[in-house]
Amino acid sequence: MKKKFIALLLSSLCVISLLSGCGSKTEDTAAGQNTPVTLNEVAHSIFYAPLYVAIEEGYFTKEGIDLTLVTGFGADKTMTALLTDEADIGFMGSESTIYTYNGGSADYAVNFAQLTQRAGNFLVAREPIEDFDWNMLVGKNVLGGRAGGMPEMVFEYILKKNGIDPATDLSIDQSIDFGSTAAAFSGGQGDFTVEF
Repeated sequence: MKKKFIALLLSSLCVISLLSGCGSKTEDTAAGQNTPVTLNEVAHSIFYAPLYVAIEEGYFTKEGIDLTLVTGFGADKTMTALLTDEADIGFMGSESTIYTYNGGSADYAVNFAQLTQRAGNFLVAREPIEDFDWNMLVGKNVLGGRAGGMPEMVFEYILKKNGIDPATDLSIDQSIDFGSTAAAFSGGQGDFTVEF
């Protein structure tokens, strides 16, 4: 766990150093002007803790960046904010970039940093399970998130790696918005849910 936190912190510091190249720090700070940057995160999560620490400790301001953090509540919404100039940078899975590029958009996003080494997804059950086995999902209903979203695709990949066919062995509900799966699950929908 400690190694993962250090890796996440180092990744965030890499992003900070990349952001510091967005403007002329010497000129902007000398004139008392920081470079405004709007960062749209896909979800507000403990997964991005190093970013929040960097904001609270004033690291961005020290580097001449006036950072505004916005939560998009889904990669599709974060990408929309990026493409409509409501955001300068988006934290999201690479799938949105691929979908935008494949859609023929002349103004597509470019991935420039890898923030994490692992997916920040969790399979959540209604009751504690001591000896979990992936076969326990066979015949169950799982809230998977948006079709084509990174949490959903990672979940299907894991199912296949464990010999479970996502199309026939269980029911994956992909009709619920990324930001609403936890509320739907709490409200009684599904036997399991994939959460970020």
